[in-house]
Amino acid sequence: MRNKRGDKDKMAYYGNLALRPERAPEETVKPVRETYKVVKKRQLPIGEKLLYLLTVAVLVIVACVILNRYAQIYEMNRTIQQQKAQVEQLTTQTKELQREVERLSDPERISDFASKQLGMVKLDQQGITIAANNGRTAIAAKPQG
Repeated sequence: MRNKRGDKDKMAYYGNLALRPERAPEETVKPVRETYKVVKKRQLPIGEKLLYLLTVAVLVIVACVILNRYAQIYEMNRTIQQQKAQVEQLTTQTKELQREVERLSDPERISDFASKQLGMVKLDQQGITIAANNGRTAIAAKPQG
């Protein structure tokens, strides 16, 4: 039997897989091993690594020194503010004490206090005479008159 193509031994199966002839195994082609170019990252030389490490260390030290200075400046400013507040408080206190000294130093208040509470009596225009007795003791006496 011949099919349209002219193949003698092949049967026409018209979509029926049971009648389909087996295929001959195709030649297996060995896959060609592809070679890849492995690109290794070039490592830095030890000297360059040390240079980078030293640079980073110096930057860290400089940053620490700057932060330390800022902390000291902040502390000094805080101390200055506290001392200014203390000076202001002491100035206010000094002014209050000065006013009290002026009030207590008033001659009228002193004479009123002495005469009323301490029993002081005003002397006449004549003063007190002091007579020395053998140079060792002195006696003060109010003149009679």
